Amino acid sequence: MTKFQNRYRIESHRKPGWNYADAGDYFITICIDQMQCILGAVKHSKMELNRFGEIVQAELIKSVDIRKELQLGEFVIMPNHIHAIIILIDDTAETHGHASVNSPNSNTAETHGRASVNDDEQKPFRRPKSISSFVAGFKSAVVSAVDDYIDEQSLDIPKYNRKNKFWQSNYHDHIIRDWEEYHRIVQYIKNNPSKWDQENNPQCLVNL
Repeated sequence: MTKFQNRYRIESHRKPGWNYADAGDYFITICIDQMQCILGAVKHSKMELNRFGEIVQAELIKSVDIRKELQLGEFVIMPNHIHAIIILIDDTAETHGHASVNSPNSNTAETHGRASVNDDEQKPFRRPKSISSFVAGFKSAVVSAVDDYIDEQSLDIPKYNRKNKFWQSNYHDHIIRDWEEYHRIVQYIKNNPSKWDQENNPQCLVNL
């Protein structure tokens, strides 16, 4: 651990040397804070979204749609996390379909996303048109929409802020290296609800 602004911080687990603003396919997982099951419930191997889950799904689609450099692949909203394939394309050149990851530095790596750190200034920043920039915008949009819904419905639950977090601070990302791996991950995402053990998650928030 090192100090940042005189406070200890956990070192980034992002893949060393990989530019997360590079074109490629990324498998991301974003979790609810403390893994609370607040997005719905799995019933008969199918995910049934509650209103919070519907907001997350709508904002995920919208957050990709408003960014011309992104495409949304297979995704699933689960009770306490989401899985999605995010395709970052090269919007400076004409592209068709999925961008492939052909960089010599693109070996498979499991990482935990966070903003990059400028070595000169030692201040965190996010590259524009990057995976981390997208995730930050998506998370923020969800929290705003959820808080608006809580107000509109006069729900007797606290709104979300820094002390009452909706999302975990980080996210998990994985660089997809080839089509074989891409299709394997697609199947994993599709099968996620059927593998969910409802008995181990009895406190799912079904209705809102």
